[in-house]
Amino acid sequence: MFISDFAAWTLEQEARALLARLGRVKPFALLEPMVPAAALLPGAQTAIERFLMEGRVNLRKLVRGYIEWLRSGRPRGVSAAEAQHRFTILRLKFNAVLTQFDMFYDVISQRCEDETGVWLSGLDVVSADAVALPGGYYEPPPIICYLDRGIGAAIRRARTRLPGGGSNPVAIIRVPRERMVGSGVASSLIHEVGHQAAALLDLTASLRQVLQSLQRGNARDADLWYLWERWIAEIVADLWSVARVGIGSTQGLMAVVGLPRPFVFRLSVDDPHPVPWIRVQLSCAMGAELYPHPQWARLAQLWESFYPVSTVEADRRLLLARLQASIPAFVALLVDHRPPSLRGLSLREALGVEKRQPARLAALYRSWCSTPGDAYRAAPTLVFAVIGQARADGLLSPEGESHLLAKLLTHWALKSTLDAAASCAASTT
Repeated sequence: MFISDFAAWTLEQEARALLARLGRVKPFALLEPMVPAAALLPGAQTAIERFLMEGRVNLRKLVRGYIEWLRSGRPRGVSAAEAQHRFTILRLKFNAVLTQFDMFYDVISQRCEDETGVWLSGLDVVSADAVALPGGYYEPPPIICYLDRGIGAAIRRARTRLPGGGSNPVAIIRVPRERMVGSGVASSLIHEVGHQAAALLDLTASLRQVLQSLQRGNARDADLWYLWERWIAEIVADLWSVARVGIGSTQGLMAVVGLPRPFVFRLSVDDPHPVPWIRVQLSCAMGAELYPHPQWARLAQLWESFYPVSTVEADRRLLLARLQASIPAFVALLVDHRPPSLRGLSLREALGVEKRQPARLAALYRSWCSTPGDAYRAAPTLVFAVIGQARADGLLSPEGESHLLAKLLTHWALKSTLDAAASCAASTT
């Protein structure tokens, strides 16, 4: 049955209603009141607004095209069901545009919260520092942060497909609210930044090729190399975090995976995360390889005292022992890996770990106690590394750490805002 005039009129009314509602979706710059220091940096704000605007423009064209099709008389040769089907597709696309808007709205609306908004802007600055890699190996995307419940962080990487289509214009990191504000936030935050950096360098694929080769060439330990390969994406992110903030990364990890015993020893090949018990041991081993110091052995022993492996059934205990024994060889392979994207450099060399050895971090902390202003001029990830080392050395209390980091996050947020404003002013003169 061909479409009737009444059916065509009804569908046109619905399509026009979509256009009216779409017109109510405004740019965030017109919606969200916040202090300037809490606002997104111009690059991130522009990328998000442009992405959403293009989605609205494209949808508006499709809806108007549908209305013109209804009015043209061409639908007279199709059924009402077909015309309704075409409208349904438009409505699904409309909902996809709203889903994308809501996703960014959830992130940006927190910038209106007192103190929290400014701290989030400070975390954006920390993220930008954490993803930066001198040498021009990649163009880092804007990164924005928001808080959510739970104990684990997560990232929606830039340049990945969004629900409803389109490529994500920025990286979005969800930070556990319970981590604010202490050095543990850097462990979670920079682990997620590590996922973005690994994608930009194609590290996971490069390392998987090596690990798959080891599986084929070592029948006796093929199961171990299979597990390392299964977990490699999370391990690379942990390495990035340890390389950037040192022992504070491992201590933060211990806080995240310090769960009831069954969870700490649970192994599932469907989980991309290493067994928590092994993951902490691995983090200590990566730290010891990059930053040799007795503190890593002490931390590993502390973890084993919290979760004695003797309580685990014999088969699982044997596998954990084999994994633990393979850690030194695996870590050496990892830090000395030379992916094509680094043009001959190893991960150890590219990450510049010589500047963050524990003795140097301790010396910087002593110096900053005398001249606090120097900490505000240092790179944010270096500051977190120094503070994490001071906490590990017993030189900084949890209360003092929280107070200091709140001031630093506020400073970084304000400085980035003023720098961006000065840059915009200079470009218009």
